[in-house]
Amino acid sequence: MRIDFYFNVEHRLHYACRLVRKARGAGKSVLAYARDADRLARFDTALWTFSALDFLPHVYADSPLAAQTPIVLTLQPQPLARDVLLNLDDEPPPAFESLFSGFERVVEVVSREDADRQAARGRVKRYRDAGLAPTMHDMTADQ
Repeated sequence: MRIDFYFNVEHRLHYACRLVRKARGAGKSVLAYARDADRLARFDTALWTFSALDFLPHVYADSPLAAQTPIVLTLQPQPLARDVLLNLDDEPPPAFESLFSGFERVVEVVSREDADRQAARGRVKRYRDAGLAPTMHDMTADQ
């Protein structure tokens, strides 16, 4: 399992959409998690609107179509059969040590905002304290 932090992005949710599009292009399924219902709703909207040329099929985890849909949005982290976990929350998911083992990859997106950067530093520390080795990707030039 691999953890990738993409930091210094201009717009967190827009960049998350780009990463989801890339994962889908590689045939990967995605579970997008956030405890904040408003943030997850904004991400839902962003998936529909960020690109006129891309269709990224997605539903919430409580949808009857969740098992057949490649992108699932959830307010509760759950071990659904997905390749990538996209953490859109400011904290690590609860019981992340066991949760992460069910995914090939965990992705974190960090904007340039001070509060977002500070929260990301906390997540990196918690992951490292748990023996995980996140990889950092500075996206300053990739905007």
